[in-house]
Amino acid sequence: MVNGRDHGGDLSGAMARFGGSPGDWIDLSTGINRVPYPAPPASAAALCELPGRAAIERLCAAAQSAYGTVWPLLPLAGAQAAIQLLPVLAPRGAVRVLGPTYNEYGGAFEAVGRAVETVAGAEALAGAALAVIVNPNNPDGRRFSPGTLHDIAATVGVLVVDESFADPHPELSLLPGACPGNVLVLRSFGKFYGLAGLRLGFALGPEALIGRLAGRAGPWAVSGPALEAGALALADAGWQAQSRARLSAETARADGLAEAAGWRPLGGTALFRLYETEDAAEAQARLARSWIWSRIFPYSSGWLRLGLPGSEAEWDRLEEVL
Repeated sequence: MVNGRDHGGDLSGAMARFGGSPGDWIDLSTGINRVPYPAPPASAAALCELPGRAAIERLCAAAQSAYGTVWPLLPLAGAQAAIQLLPVLAPRGAVRVLGPTYNEYGGAFEAVGRAVETVAGAEALAGAALAVIVNPNNPDGRRFSPGTLHDIAATVGVLVVDESFADPHPELSLLPGACPGNVLVLRSFGKFYGLAGLRLGFALGPEALIGRLAGRAGPWAVSGPALEAGALALADAGWQAQSRARLSAETARADGLAEAAGWRPLGGTALFRLYETEDAAEAQARLARSWIWSRIFPYSSGWLRLGLPGSEAEWDRLEEVL
């Protein structure tokens, strides 16, 4: 838990309750790819020198190619860093978030004294000064087509579209199309590439919005190792295609195991699945007694979210427990 808000990851709380050491656990609470990109160790230059313009430009070019876009972009220390900067883009007026979803949006605005309204339907975003949609959504996988998002953008001041889980679902992305003047897209690097500890992500949008974020982010918003590993991974189209195919196939495998355990699939993405259980806290504890960590939510007594296992040994262990 960070700043009082609930998150996946951080096994210290799980170990305090159920024992074990970090190496004993399979952490399926985050939706981070457990078959990570095989990044080499960081070079001495990346570790010891201040990030230079050439490294930043190399990363940006690789990101634009991987996302199939020409939108201006700003590398940041994860999509979370972009979320923290969003209040500088919000004009006076209502801030609305389509929920339930990732809770850091509300937290970022509330921290600067801005009220945030969580709405259940996209039509309720109309008239907002700034509106947020996570596409596909965390935790239920709700998704919108690019055309629908353009229609929504026409009804709000600034539309923020969080595509943190869109890498396995490129058909949902706004980025291959033209860049609207009032849309900001956020992308996470660490989730799909399984390298969350690097802290890398991107904000993409019109120059006016990107420039305001860049001014607040400062000159070295991304570390040298993140610039180096990110450029390599984003340029590796073969690994990306192979990972999309594997993740797509394994969602059915995860759903089958859950259904056999009596859980009802509610949706999700190719990086995590959401299930309705009779008692989510008890289901989480059942998994945790075998040192498999999952995610439950304070607003639902039945919802449990599981990331996808990585190795066959992890899959076998999950199947045995369920």
